[in-house]
Amino acid sequence: MKLVFATHNPNKFREVQILMPKHVKLLSLNDIGCLEDIPETSDTIEGNAILKAEHVKSHYGYDCFADDTGLEVSALNGAPGVYSARYANTSNNAQANMEKLLNEMLDIEDRSARFKTAIALTLEGHQNLFLGICEGTITLEPRGKEGFGYDPIFQPLGFVETFAEMSLTQKSEIGHRGKAMRELLEYLSLNNS
Repeated sequence: MKLVFATHNPNKFREVQILMPKHVKLLSLNDIGCLEDIPETSDTIEGNAILKAEHVKSHYGYDCFADDTGLEVSALNGAPGVYSARYANTSNNAQANMEKLLNEMLDIEDRSARFKTAIALTLEGHQNLFLGICEGTITLEPRGKEGFGYDPIFQPLGFVETFAEMSLTQKSEIGHRGKAMRELLEYLSLNNS
């Protein structure tokens, strides 16, 4: 089975690829010649995932799944949320995003936050949505060199390490994207056996 994962992000593609069963040939947007940035104009994480999956199906004809992820900080009323990737500016700069978030939280005691991933699957004319949530806290400073995005400042509940201090395998086991991916994989195995 060929499925497109609607991403240009090589880190995200790698993270998802290790979760896929061997019989699924995973393709990226680059693999199918989709070099444009797919507009993410929804005001929800779920809506953006759906927009991306529908874009690939309608413009390139491939069955596709697309994700969108946001970091939701309780004390900031859910921000950065749907704007997580471009929180500090429009250039998708992870370092600038982390610095802005840490600056906004300097005097805030409640550091609870959660990562939320929505995956929209367009397959054989049907669409499904899968959610994964990982609760945690925002650290006082970045720690670790692994991962990407906000990983150096997000410490999942029950762990002393940030996502950036964990291996990719460990992060996939407990993280938001891994949870949503397992729901997707379970659906694929039940409906395509």
